[in-house]
Amino acid sequence: MADADLDVVIRQLARQLHTGLMSRAKERRDRFNGLAAKAKSNETGTRFKMMAKATMEQATAAARRLQMSADNVADSYARAMRLAASTPIAVKAEKPAKEKPVKEKPVKKAAKAKKAKAKKAE
Repeated sequence: MADADLDVVIRQLARQLHTGLMSRAKERRDRFNGLAAKAKSNETGTRFKMMAKATMEQATAAARRLQMSADNVADSYARAMRLAASTPIAVKAEKPAKEKPVKEKPVKKAAKAKKAKAKKAE
């Protein structure tokens, strides 16, 4: 399974979960039907039968949503892998590190001296 595509693995796991969910729901349904058969009053028996029916409806809906989600994820993954495989890879050449230009800073004392001479000349 190491070299299997993940979309296949996703579908297999979903099938396992679906099978487990439905088997648990059937066990619960059978339990409620058994309680309905043992019930002393007709009203209680009817209530247990309704619970058994509702259990199967809810489990079937949950299993259907689980299966749809797994199919969507598997399809999306497969599509993304096909797209990635068909897209050409642009090779980028490494750029040399930019060298920062060295700025010459004027000496502050010299600038002050020039300003002072200019004021005296006025």
